[in-house]
Amino acid sequence: MKYTLFSISMLLFFACGGFKEIVDKPIIFDEERIQLTKDYLLTRYGLEQDNSTIVPKMIVLHWTEIPTLQQSFNAFYKSELPSRPDIATASSLNVSSQFLVDLDGTIYRLMPETTMARHVIGLNHVAIGVENVGGTADVPLTKAQIKSNIWLVNYLSKKYPIEYLIGHFEYTNFEGHELWLEKDDGYRTEKVDPGEDFMKAVKKGTKKFNLKSAPAKINRAL
Repeated sequence: MKYTLFSISMLLFFACGGFKEIVDKPIIFDEERIQLTKDYLLTRYGLEQDNSTIVPKMIVLHWTEIPTLQQSFNAFYKSELPSRPDIATASSLNVSSQFLVDLDGTIYRLMPETTMARHVIGLNHVAIGVENVGGTADVPLTKAQIKSNIWLVNYLSKKYPIEYLIGHFEYTNFEGHELWLEKDDGYRTEKVDPGEDFMKAVKKGTKKFNLKSAPAKINRAL
């Protein structure tokens, strides 16, 4: 699928009780980003691929902690990572996600759905990311975003072999799981997004798919 900057594709699907549109708002995905993505797959996961595609098995929900759509979009737009000392040593590939949901519930697709995005340590090779604008005390996530996340999970679960639906705060529970491939035991970040209440609401709205939650966290001290 070819993307042109800020092109709008009105893809209509009948799901979750009504029609919904996905608006294409592509970030840069040039040869540099493609190569950085393939390098990430190789160095972080040991996966040598001719392309940057994935077979999605999970959906990971996030918040951006950025107050506006455009500022959130700008954070993901460029191929190379801006100043992020907490994750820069792992790769210069910029963070991103396949989808970005605005406060009013509008769903934006930032990149092809089965192209790897850098949004969750250890699991990017099987995960579709959904970022939600906001997530702070001043700009909390909205009911419109909950509804759109429910719709999007339904859409993706019908299209791909999705097994898991998790919040970003649950990602380390997969350490030791067959899907976990991160090679560096010291490369972790503390996450709380998108909040437990938000996850409960989306899981309730998508329960018909029987998607699995994150496994119980392994206590490595034992």
